[in-house]
Amino acid sequence: MNLRVRATMSIVGAFLLLPALSGPVRAVTAGDVVESTPTTVYLAPGKLLEVPVNAWHLRYRSTSATGASNIVSGTLLVPKSSYLGRRPIAGYAVGTHGLGDQCAPSASMANGTEAELALMSLMLLKGWAVAVTDYEGLGTPGEHTYMAGVSQGHAVLDSIRAAARVPEANLSSDAPVLVMGYSQGGSSAAWAAQLQPSYAPELRLRGVAAGGVPADLQAVADHLDGTADFGLAAAAGIGFDAAYPELHLSSYLTPQGAALFADAADDCVADLRSKFAGHRLSDYTTSDVMHRPDWQTRLTENRLGASSPRVPMFLYHAKGDEIIPYAVGRTLRDEYCARGVNVLWTGVPAGSHVLGAVEGGPLAVAWLASRLLGLPAIGNC
Repeated sequence: MNLRVRATMSIVGAFLLLPALSGPVRAVTAGDVVESTPTTVYLAPGKLLEVPVNAWHLRYRSTSATGASNIVSGTLLVPKSSYLGRRPIAGYAVGTHGLGDQCAPSASMANGTEAELALMSLMLLKGWAVAVTDYEGLGTPGEHTYMAGVSQGHAVLDSIRAAARVPEANLSSDAPVLVMGYSQGGSSAAWAAQLQPSYAPELRLRGVAAGGVPADLQAVADHLDGTADFGLAAAAGIGFDAAYPELHLSSYLTPQGAALFADAADDCVADLRSKFAGHRLSDYTTSDVMHRPDWQTRLTENRLGASSPRVPMFLYHAKGDEIIPYAVGRTLRDEYCARGVNVLWTGVPAGSHVLGAVEGGPLAVAWLASRLLGLPAIGNC
């Protein structure tokens, strides 16, 4: 279903009333499982090195950035080993994969090309179930609302709800819950933390680890303009236009820009980078799009730090991050601290954005494990 059609559907909180094909009106809830299909996950291309877990490809109900009901896909991974007590559920939010359905983590896990399985495996080895959302429009009909943080936060929280509603997985709705993500996933994890008190208060969230967080999309876009990674900013423009129909990005594109942006709308991250490398938004637009009042309103809505998570946060950022400035992560830390959030901030010595995930990921998993053990969450605000 196209996003612009979905946006006309009203929702109150996390609940939506839909007419059944016959009979009385039935209530459906965000997190409800629409479809659950057993799948196999691989660590290497060519369907080599099968991951020894029980896995399901899911389609579940969630909520868009504008409050409309939607359906999101994802993958649930559950260790085959037994677990003493209620098995924890970790919502894992992946970093940027691209805009086309073929880029979705569900697809890459089934094909053996998902690099972030290395970090998910650290969770699986601890016996945790791992719910991995594909995000809105990535793996399901419609456009991927890339970097619309509100939508991404909903998708993460609802993937955890859905995990507990897969009967064969034997997970409990009272299970302790953790959330982790880096880059786009770091934004999604932080949004899940901010939204959880009002959107999913029943989840027993113990802690959230968010790394390389693009908390201020305006600042990140300004930084990426004209760089080798400008394609990520262009993709965010496409994603915002998909999330918020009133933005009308196409109205401000030159003919060259319209052709290039349309061509990029189903690209994965490598193609996005190569097509836009070294260019600026002004090369493809007829006006200063991002500073228009309607764009500024939506960018402000999706800027992290304006509300307070109620659980401890582990924020980490590579000191040499060339994509998301270190200062953007520091600012989010300062704003959370000013709001009284229990934050542990770590600047990892990595010299690049990708290495920040490699070096910081194991630290994040260890910190999350300590939340399950009930150890004191010591912040450094």
